[in-house]
Amino acid sequence: MNHTRRAVISVTVCIASAGWISNAHAAGFQLFEQSVSGLGTSFASTAAAEDASTLWWNPAGMSHLSGTNFSIGGQVIKLSGKFDNQGSRTLLPPPSGLPLSGGNGGDAGGVAVIPNLYVTHALTDSLSLGVGVNSPFGLTTEYDNGWVGRYHALKTELATININPSIGWKINDSFSIGGGLNLQYAKAKLSSAVDFSTICLAKVPAGTCAASGLATPGNAARDGKATVDGDNWGYGFNLGAMWQIVPSTRIGIAYRSSVSQDLEGDIKYENVPALFAAIPALKAAFSNTDAKASVDLPESVSLGLNSQIDERWAVMADVTWTHWSRFKELRVKFNSGAPDSVTTENWDDSFRVAIGGSYKPADAWTLRAGLAYDQTPVPDDFRTPRIPDNDRTWLSFGANWKITQNASLDFGYAHIFVKSASVNLPASRAENNTRGTLKGEYGKPSVDILSIQYNQHF
Repeated sequence: MNHTRRAVISVTVCIASAGWISNAHAAGFQLFEQSVSGLGTSFASTAAAEDASTLWWNPAGMSHLSGTNFSIGGQVIKLSGKFDNQGSRTLLPPPSGLPLSGGNGGDAGGVAVIPNLYVTHALTDSLSLGVGVNSPFGLTTEYDNGWVGRYHALKTELATININPSIGWKINDSFSIGGGLNLQYAKAKLSSAVDFSTICLAKVPAGTCAASGLATPGNAARDGKATVDGDNWGYGFNLGAMWQIVPSTRIGIAYRSSVSQDLEGDIKYENVPALFAAIPALKAAFSNTDAKASVDLPESVSLGLNSQIDERWAVMADVTWTHWSRFKELRVKFNSGAPDSVTTENWDDSFRVAIGGSYKPADAWTLRAGLAYDQTPVPDDFRTPRIPDNDRTWLSFGANWKITQNASLDFGYAHIFVKSASVNLPASRAENNTRGTLKGEYGKPSVDILSIQYNQHF
């Protein structure tokens, strides 16, 4: 019965680190939508230093900004992802179970908004301070009740807030460095259906289950529901450096540390059969209780180039490596004293590559375009309907309109092409043995992003 808990609680931490189908649009669990000026060039931003958002991409970039700078923006994101069932089955009866009932869950995507705010201030010609507030991870997916994958996921919600005080120091005309602290709050709420019929048949004489209406595996009418809430504050840091090779070209490098998230909350069950109250093992397994799970969100390293070709044209490029391979398993502990639940993840390290360019047709306007490739860290064998991640390609466009000498607006649009993502979770795997086999594909999922940002210089 611990496997059912694991199915719900494990995602509390997983979604703090994964998901393409809602707010999270970089591979794995990251949200790259942290500035509108960056969106226009597909976030080839490590060496850009265009506005106050540089403190997120590379805090050393603050040394390239004079005075006080303020940027506030928001990104509206429309996602689409539909599952196609391809032979999902219950665990029981042996040897191959029954076809799982239910539809394909509808479109699990939706519309989300990601805000961000940054302020920088040059204390002296060489020392700058700043603070940023953004949402580096996020996820919202929702499937129709009774869908074929209901035992793996119904609704998944994650919200994060990251507060990033930073400092930048210009060592000389060529070199600058910077660093910051990251105070990160994560809150998650997740739900899934529970196949009480299969659980009853596996643990209780069949005749007793039949008398309680629990004789048919995968019977949606007798399903229960498990919901978990959890939250936590985690802490990390980031570092950056910039080297102005020549007046027109600079290189940037940035490091963002791992953040340990120790989520604590509770799990609640609905529609638990009255029969279970008389069986100590089942009563204990499906009693509401406190729970906690821990994961170290991975560190990343980015290397970027920014070159001003002439007064009108500039090009930029970025490559980011993320240490996803540290995510080998997720261990969940229960205050009830039940044994730990362990879910195997076996993620891989991944790379993201972006190139972009900008063109100034007039003094008041800058036009941008970018292309990026995001490599997924999720192995095919471990993809789930909560984290149906796969490789993706970004195509983005943007513009900056200089309203006055000290104020401007950034606009951006991006379309993300996501590879079809197969799901094959066999019932023979320990964590799936009460949920059956889920098999299918998310065909050609996509993401559209529309954004706007206001910038002010004082």
